[in-house]
Amino acid sequence: MHLWDGLILTAYLILSVGLALRYRHRAGLNTQEFFLSGRHLPWYLAGTSMVATTFAADTPLAVTELVVQNGIAGNWLWWNMAFGAVLTVFFFAHLWRRAGVLTDVELVELRYGGRPAAWLRGIKAVYFGLFMNAIIIGWVCLAMETVLGVLFPDLTFFGYRELELLGARWSAALLWVGLLTVLVALYAMLGGLWGVAVTDAFQFLLAMAGTIALAVFALDEPAVGGIAGLKDRLPESAFRFLPVLGSEAGSATQVLALSITAFLAYIGVQWWASWYPGAEPGGGGYIAQRMMSARSERDAVLSALWFTLAHYCLRPWPWILAALATVVLYPGLEQARAGYVYLIRDVLPTGWRGLLVAAFLAAFMSTISSQLNWGTSYLVHDLWRRFLRPGRSERYYVRVARLMTVLLALVALLVSAHLDSIRGAWELVLGSSAGLGLVLIARWYWWRVNAWGELTATLFPLGLAVLGALGLSPLRAPFPESLFWTVGLTGLIWLGVTWLTPPESASTLEAFYRRVRPGGPGWKPLARRCPDVHPDRDLARRALGWCAGVGLVYAALFGTGQLLLGDYLQAGIMLLLGLGCGWLLHRILGTLSPPSPTRQEA
Repeated sequence: MHLWDGLILTAYLILSVGLALRYRHRAGLNTQEFFLSGRHLPWYLAGTSMVATTFAADTPLAVTELVVQNGIAGNWLWWNMAFGAVLTVFFFAHLWRRAGVLTDVELVELRYGGRPAAWLRGIKAVYFGLFMNAIIIGWVCLAMETVLGVLFPDLTFFGYRELELLGARWSAALLWVGLLTVLVALYAMLGGLWGVAVTDAFQFLLAMAGTIALAVFALDEPAVGGIAGLKDRLPESAFRFLPVLGSEAGSATQVLALSITAFLAYIGVQWWASWYPGAEPGGGGYIAQRMMSARSERDAVLSALWFTLAHYCLRPWPWILAALATVVLYPGLEQARAGYVYLIRDVLPTGWRGLLVAAFLAAFMSTISSQLNWGTSYLVHDLWRRFLRPGRSERYYVRVARLMTVLLALVALLVSAHLDSIRGAWELVLGSSAGLGLVLIARWYWWRVNAWGELTATLFPLGLAVLGALGLSPLRAPFPESLFWTVGLTGLIWLGVTWLTPPESASTLEAFYRRVRPGGPGWKPLARRCPDVHPDRDLARRALGWCAGVGLVYAALFGTGQLLLGDYLQAGIMLLLGLGCGWLLHRILGTLSPPSPTRQEA
């Protein structure tokens, strides 16, 4: 790092904190402003904030590892989630905005009633807001530690190479990551969601500019020789977009090789059955938070659509091209994910290196700030205000939220010091939530789902994950085939519990139906009871929109990739298909039921 690199980093940090602090007064007015920006975010800002949050420090590293091990097709491990993202656009985004709740956990006591709903709300607030959130922040910090450790191998923390603290060994890189996390917590604490969203937009633009620049410099290396050089130096299988299936998989080299059952698990199960940050079935977590903060139902839908297109079509290709370059430049690298950081160290000139480090900081800080604001919303609104200190003033809860933001950051740092690997944390999150997704979808479209059913679907896969960690799990299938067993068992059990326990009271169901106005045959008893309510009657068009949206995402994703790789004929075909799907999507969005005036003003 040279003087210019340091100046760029310093300017970036000052600008990021300054943008967030600009909104400190507005964020301090009440919890609606602090956690939902007063429900006034335009669609482009809400959607950009979503995609910036999912662009974490670990993401380019993880994509590099997938490409090095399995070629471009390795990305199907997360590309499959586009099915669920487009489902959110058409079937859930408008309902989240219409519900008028502060957090997605608060929806529990709108949808269900009585003590079971209260228990479910409290458990989910702690489980997702603290436990899951701390693991997510922990693995992002672990990735940032890798980045700093590779770029600055002689790094010390005020003279210390490592320290023993709180039962864990902290490297100098992790200590600096911890200091950076506290800085992020401070500006998230002061700026609220407005500060987080505006800073996210700036950080996303910087991160994209940096990753595009790195891909260009990596391809220009003489040892790589551009796209033509990549094709000469790497096997053809590395450039396949689709995994190899079945009997052909055994002979595949450097391409994702899956059994048919594994491929079906990804394409047919994972995207709707497992809870994962940024890809929750039905659009929960910080995705729901941004949709609820949108200024109208239309803005909520458009924000989810922009997020989906940017997440799956815009972001991946600079990472993928850089990852292919690492295969050429660093063959046989023990830690494949570190190759991306080696590119920053080795191929960038002065100034650009500082920009790329700033881009990584931007990716890291945007994710951490969103996770802290979202997790704190659960702990304050759904735990502290609901159960521990109800009835206090709004300014009191904002003060608690600001303190809780810093405390949550410190807990997550402690978790990161005890994590062994990012992959292990990722598998823990997926495994402990497999099977939960169906109930998160069904509760919007079937009146019979009750609090006991959702509570069972939340805790049963967690119990299986704990047994697995102890070596006592009865399920021996490897991931992702294990999804069939976990999802199947969880589904049978929560459906059984639902039928064996009483339905929600008529008054609770009617209150939810009148506010949210969900459509479909699953609400026929309420439609007969409330003939004055006008629910959604366009589910068939929404289903067609989902199909068009999925076609647009994959056509744009593959068409862009083929264009960059010089396959112009196939690129033209895919992009034309994408244009057709986009035209149909536009027509369908224009015919969906408009929101009622009362809900628009909410």
